[in-house]
Amino acid sequence: MTEWTIAGTLRVAPATERPDLLAEPVAAALRALPADAAARLGVVEIDPDLADTAAFCAEYGSPLEASANCVVVSGRRAGEQRYAACLVLATTRADVNNVVRRRLDVRKASFAPMDDAVSQTRMEYGGITPLGLPDGWPLLIDPAVAAAGELVIGSGLRRSKILIPGDVLTKLPDAEVLPDLARPVT
Repeated sequence: MTEWTIAGTLRVAPATERPDLLAEPVAAALRALPADAAARLGVVEIDPDLADTAAFCAEYGSPLEASANCVVVSGRRAGEQRYAACLVLATTRADVNNVVRRRLDVRKASFAPMDDAVSQTRMEYGGITPLGLPDGWPLLIDPAVAAAGELVIGSGLRRSKILIPGDVLTKLPDAEVLPDLARPVT
């Protein structure tokens, strides 16, 4: 099992041993991973009221720069609604108006409404994660996320987090590392 330096005060369990801490689509995606990749994922149980990144990091002592946020973006083209998930470090923001819009080939891209993101992913708001996304959705990953040795991401539920190496994320279905995806928070 991986030794995690970013877990702060939390006790990490192998994700394969705690499917109860994962939303169903996330647990299914974990089961579909090659065994060597799945063995590299950890999971921690948290207070669901502390699921938001800043509150999580402050309470549990996990570094903000080791957290990655997954946001759902959508746009329309020729009457077709297109979705993508963007994964960027918590210290940055996804460039939705330029990079993501061009990648989706839509006139205007924006963050998907909360109810839409939750119903489409079958995950809880504040816990949406790149594991278990709907088939065919591009998973756009910032290069800094892909290069990270350890990251904290959502689990599909507000009451837990997944710990994962960046290189595992790049091997997920429909994943692509997209240069300039993230912009520094100003």
